[in-house]
Amino acid sequence: MAGPGIVIIGSGFAGVGMAIKLKEAGFHDFLILEKAADLGGTWRDNTYPGCACDVPSHLYSFSFELNRSWSRMFSPQAEIWDYLRACVDKYGIKPHLRYGKQVVTLDWDDAAREWSIGTADGETLRAKAVVSALGALHIPKFPDIVGRGSFAGPAFHSAEWDHTADLAGRRVAVIGTGASAVQFVPRLAAQAAELHVFQRTPPWIQPKPDFAFSERARRTLALPGAARALRNTLYWALETRALGFTVDPRLMKAQERLALNHLAAQVPDPELRAKLTPGYTIGCKRILLSSDYYPTLTRPHVTLHTERITEITPTALRTRTGGRIEVDAIVYGTGFKVVEKLREQHITGRGGLSLQDAWREGAEAFHGVSTAGFPNLFFLLGPNTGLGHTSVVFMIEAQVRYVMECLRLLARTGARALDVRPGHQRAYNRRLRARLGRRVWTEGGCDSWYLDEHGVNRTLWPGFTFEYWARTRRVRSEAYELIR
Repeated sequence: MAGPGIVIIGSGFAGVGMAIKLKEAGFHDFLILEKAADLGGTWRDNTYPGCACDVPSHLYSFSFELNRSWSRMFSPQAEIWDYLRACVDKYGIKPHLRYGKQVVTLDWDDAAREWSIGTADGETLRAKAVVSALGALHIPKFPDIVGRGSFAGPAFHSAEWDHTADLAGRRVAVIGTGASAVQFVPRLAAQAAELHVFQRTPPWIQPKPDFAFSERARRTLALPGAARALRNTLYWALETRALGFTVDPRLMKAQERLALNHLAAQVPDPELRAKLTPGYTIGCKRILLSSDYYPTLTRPHVTLHTERITEITPTALRTRTGGRIEVDAIVYGTGFKVVEKLREQHITGRGGLSLQDAWREGAEAFHGVSTAGFPNLFFLLGPNTGLGHTSVVFMIEAQVRYVMECLRLLARTGARALDVRPGHQRAYNRRLRARLGRRVWTEGGCDSWYLDEHGVNRTLWPGFTFEYWARTRRVRSEAYELIR
């Protein structure tokens, strides 16, 4: 039952970033437990055709490890995965990685003042602190449709792409039109004989200003300060998009006009354009970027369906209006379990308090990092720290720095653990809820994966990212109980 001082769960951007900063600060007694056979998180799992970042790559990367040789403004999945592996190699993280270690239980030992971590293969580790770096997009979500398991042909989620399925010349159905679908639908249309896209709610889509960097551009970015200047320019350009999220939903009108003009320019048919026009405030759901999705839907062998699917048979999909669409394969682009990802975990804190009981009225944490009753357990990309307008890697770095400050507070005081005080957590989340209640996520009957079963946004940060950065610059020791 021996183990490291610190356990990190997950090896995506959050887990790797945490590990690098631990090692830089002289904390070498840590392990990264990864359920899969390789590192990378989202960028390992999502290998669907067309998978790429929807944030400019020079910003969707660590600020301390700039990549001056990205091939495109929005780099493809394989390149981002290579970047993460290069970071692991450069900073000496490989010896700390343990693959095939799915964490199934986390139990706080009140007497020993440490965590007991159980893995699916039966191993138990003990650690003084745990950093949950699971990320938001790693548990595929499937629709609840009668007969879904009866389909006889290939059927898979976009995050579990079946590369052995030959879809060339086949009749393919795509269920869902979210961020992944707008990337893989154009690729599927290039090979399928028929493509049936089933849309529940039309997304807001803006043009994607993507382009390849020329050799000359890459040489320029290799000059001292050039890549940093581009990153800073991108950061402030994207941060202005948050005005409508953080100040007044009416400020989203410019974003809406851009999307509507994009739709009008690419879809000349008024009937199809009407089906693709959202009826909710832009920003309520994730704003998507694509310059080839709309033209794909205008192709003669591609059909957009807006009627609800009521049943899946071994060979077809039945719709509410009585239609029957025969297909050879189904691809689910139906997103992920985001709000549920932590609440479904077996985690018990002080006095046997379960995370489910602690969050019975909704997931919440202090700065999205610490939850009362769970000492020395730190969440990266925890409740209300996701973003809808810029790079989440920026938030990860702010949270990693905050966790490091918590660890330094323990080292300075000699305490065994720290636990956020319930009053501070409640006050923080009251202010957060008040801000969220006046934003685009409550406008016009908004319904998205940002919201929990109570209709409360438990996912996104309702402010500017520089504001979050400033608030997490230091740890307020009075907000925490120090456990000796």
